[in-house]
Formats: sequence, C-alpha cells, structure tokens
Amino acid sequence: MPRVVPVERDAPAGRAVTEAAEALRAGRLVALPTETVYGLGARAFDERAIALVFAAKGRPTHHPLILHVLDERQARELAARWPDAASRLAGAFWPGPLTLVVDRAAHVPASVAGGGASIAVRAPAHPVARALIAALGEPIAAPSANRYQGLSPTAASHVVRQLGDAVDLVLDGGPCSAGIESTVVDVRGPTARVLRPGAVGLDALRRVLGAVEARIERAGAEEPRAAPGMDARHYAPRAPLHLVAGGPELASRAARSLASGDRRVGVVLCGASAAPEPRLLLRVLPAEPAPYARLLYGTLHDLDESGVDAIVVQAVPGGDAWWAVADRLRRAAAAP
Repeated sequence: MPRVVPVERDAPAGRAVTEAAEALRAGRLVALPTETVYGLGARAFDERAIALVFAAKGRPTHHPLILHVLDERQARELAARWPDAASRLAGAFWPGPLTLVVDRAAHVPASVAGGGASIAVRAPAHPVARALIAALGEPIAAPSANRYQGLSPTAASHVVRQLGDAVDLVLDGGPCSAGIESTVVDVRGPTARVLRPGAVGLDALRRVLGAVEARIERAGAEEPRAAPGMDARHYAPRAPLHLVAGGPELASRAARSLASGDRRVGVVLCGASAAPEPRLLLRVLPAEPAPYARLLYGTLHDLDESGVDAIVVQAVPGGDAWWAVADRLRRAAAAP
C-alpha cells in the first residue's frame, strides 16, 4: 500500500510536501488533494511518469490530463496562444475549480494532451496542492486519482482503495471542499464552450464573458477529446446505479423492487427522508446543490464499501445550479 501522509491544510509547507516534490522529480506518482477531488500527480514534462499515470488508472491514452499550475503566468508558458477570454476567466476564478482548454505549446508533450493539439490547465485553490506545485517549481499533470470511469476520490482513503500500490505517496489533506470536478471551458473559438459542467456554474461564467455555449457533447470511444470526463459512462460506483426521476417514494419503490432475497440496495434521496426498511441502506443528501455535490461521491463510496448490490438515486432538480450533479449522475447510471 502507498504511504499516506497527513498534511495540515492551513500549514502545508513542510517535510511531507518536500518529500512529495522529491518523489515527483524521481518520476514517481503522488496523490494530492485539491478543492474538487484528489488528483494523481506526475511531472507534466516527464513522459515516462505520464505513462505510469495512464497505466495506474487503466485510462485510454487519447484522454487528456489536466495540468495544474500556480497562476496565469505559469499557464501561459504552456499555451501556444492565450485568448482574452482565458485571461478574463482566470482573473475571475483562479485559483479555483475552473479548467481552461487552450492551444498546446510545441514544447508540451503530446502525451499529456492525449495526442491532441490542445491542453487543459487550471490553478487549484487547495493550499496543499499549491504548496506542492510551488515546491516542485513546475506544473503537475493530475487527473482524478481513481480507476478509469470509477468514482472520483474525495478522501485519501478512496485513493488507497482504488489505486493501491500504483501510487507511491498520498498527501492526506482532508476531505475535498467542492466534492465534484472542475468545470472545463474551451476558449479556443470565438465563443467559449463548456465541455464539462463542474463546480463553477454557467451563470457565473456568463457574468464574466457574456456568451458561453452550454452544449455538451459525448465523445466516441476512440475519438480524441479536449477534456476529461466526456465518456457516456463515467464517475460510476462498483454497484450498478439506477437513476429514478420523481419524488423520494418513487426512488424507494424502485429500490424495493431490486431488494429481493438477500440483496441489499442503497437509496440516495435529495432532501426528503423516508422510513427505514429492511435490506435498504438509506442516505439523505441536502436539497441544495453545493452541499449535495460535496457529499455525493463520499456517499457512493460508502455504499460501495458496505457491499450493496445496487444503488438507487433520486434524480436531482433541473436548472443550471444542478447541472454538474445531474451530469455526473447521468453518466454514472449509463450502461457499461
């Protein structure tokens, strides 16, 4: 198993971060906390280490990795062109849970970009992640620290359970505050376009840029893509997830129909509770989108670890505020 080293969120500069930077320089993999989810980090310019990231995750090599930087200056060094829209968004949301897709500079390895001509880059807000980037002195390539298409980790224990010895060191900075991945925005064209909804909402983006396209496309299995998280199926727990539209009673009824014999079924409701029932493991998440997102992955991880045979989730409300959560649940429920 990897070494798990606790790091104080408010005082991250110390021996643990120095050791993690040394591990990255040696070509090893380090899991690090961000405000969104835990990332599986490697030096951005170390192609051998990048190959280890893809192997550890079981991830197709045509999927890009997100490059984590300290600021816009460091991001500009990775881009062949830095549009005005990129500066405006970085000024409004960095450091924070927003990833920008720009043209890749020639010196950036194509492997980081999944072989494509663009790169995805963001400046995380988590103090531990920022301390590690600063200690390393260069960008860190870090997709989510999970197996391909699996649940993203929002705690160090999730990383250990999914990746085991494939990661050398895990910096435990506590639970992730957003609990859902970054919003990915492509700023290469005349109109910015959301490639993946996330912790920064569409209304917030439009307050900065005005026009932002919100059409989400699903990439084909072998098709190069500009952003992670574009597969039809993604973010899925081990147990089959069933998404049920309507109120809590409909979700509970669907769960009862699956809980035959000795089968145990997890039930995730939004806001409203329900009476306990045999063979049903009930979880109630808040009826507000940000607290719901913060707890979602942890709840699904816990249900998986409890050994349920299926998970039924009550569909969340519509609208921009719930867009990212609805996207994750829809992809998690897609057929393998």
